[in-house]
Amino acid sequence: MDKSSVIYVAGHQGLVGSAITRSLKIKGYTNILGRSKEELDLCDQKAVEGFFEKEKPEYVILAAAMVGGIVANNAYRADFIYNNLMIQNNVIHSAWKFGVKKLLFLGSTCIYPKDAPQPLKEEYLLSSKLEFTNEPYAIAKIAGLKMCESYNRQYNTNFIAVMPTNLYGPGDNFDLEKSHVLPALLRKIHLGKCLETGDWGYIRQNLTKNPVGNITGMSSEKEILEVLSRNGIVTKKKNDDGTFNVDVTVWGTGTPLREFMYSRDMADACVFIMENADTTDIVSLQKEINPNLGHYSHFLNIGTGEEMTIKSLSEKISKFIGFKGGIVFDPTKPDGTMRKVTDITILKRLGFRHEHTLETGLKEMYDNYLE
Repeated sequence: MDKSSVIYVAGHQGLVGSAITRSLKIKGYTNILGRSKEELDLCDQKAVEGFFEKEKPEYVILAAAMVGGIVANNAYRADFIYNNLMIQNNVIHSAWKFGVKKLLFLGSTCIYPKDAPQPLKEEYLLSSKLEFTNEPYAIAKIAGLKMCESYNRQYNTNFIAVMPTNLYGPGDNFDLEKSHVLPALLRKIHLGKCLETGDWGYIRQNLTKNPVGNITGMSSEKEILEVLSRNGIVTKKKNDDGTFNVDVTVWGTGTPLREFMYSRDMADACVFIMENADTTDIVSLQKEINPNLGHYSHFLNIGTGEEMTIKSLSEKISKFIGFKGGIVFDPTKPDGTMRKVTDITILKRLGFRHEHTLETGLKEMYDNYLE
C-alpha cells in the first residue's frame, strides 16, 4: 500500500476498526475512508455497491460486525447470524466487483470447534462441533473466511482473513449484557468499588453515559441497586456511612482459560499483514509447517499465545482497581469453551510480535474508561 492509497475501514468506530484506523494514521496513511452505520448500512447491498462505485477504495479492512459476549451471543442468535452474514457478503462481493487490490476480513477464534486441540491451529477449522452458545456468530465468520478463500480461488483475488483472539482496549463495549468478558468484568468490578466507597456521583455519571436497560443516572437509588444486582453487582449490606459490602458475580466456574490481546497490538498486526503479506505467503507458510495437510486455508490467527483463567483475570482486575469485595462464580451459568489459546506460528513466521502485556494494556484501557 502507498501512503496515499484509498483505504476503506469498515467499522471504523468500533473497538477493532478504530484501533486499525489509529494504527494506519500513525504509520502515515492519509486517505482513510470510514462511514458510520447511519451514513452507510452495510446490510444494504445496493447502498454498499453504490459506495464502492463512487469512492473506489483500493484496499479494504472489514472490521464491521455485530459482536458481543456469551450472554448476547446466546440471546440474540438470529441477529448475530443475519447481520454478520449480510455485512460481510455485501462488502466482500463489492470488493471483488469493483476491483479492490487487497481485502482483510476480521473474524474470531470462536470459529474453532469447542473440543479442538490446544493451542488452536488454522488446520483445526471444521474438524468437529462448535460451542453452542456462539454457534450463529461462529458460522457467520466461517462463511466470511470461506467466502474470501472462494473468491481467491475462483477470481484470483487477494482476500486475507484473520482470526483475532479475545480483544480489549479503548473504544470497547462496556454494556453489562452484551459486552465481552474483560470489559464486562472491568465495569462490574469498578461499579462494585464505587458502591464500596459510596461514590454515587460516579455511579450516576456512569449510568447516564451507559444506561442499563432503562435505568440511568436519574433513576432512584433503589432502581439502580436492583439493576446492578441483576447484572451481578450484588450489595450484601449497607453500612452506616452509606457504603456497601459488595459481591461481583461472574458467569461459570471461573476455570476456563482465555487469551487476551490489546487492540493496538491487534491493529498493528493487521496493518503489518496488509503491508507485508499476501494470500500466497500464508498458504506457502502453511505448506512449510504441515506439508502433508493437502488443503490449505487462506487465513491466519492473530493473538499472543498466552492464557489465563477467568478466575485469575477477575482477581487481577480486582487488585488493579482496588475492589475489596468478593468475586463469586455462578456454576449454573455456562462456561463456554473451556480453553481457547491460539497457535500464532504463521504470524510469527511473517515477522510480527505483539508489544503489550496484559498489565500494561489493562492500565491503558482503565485510564481510557475513567476518562
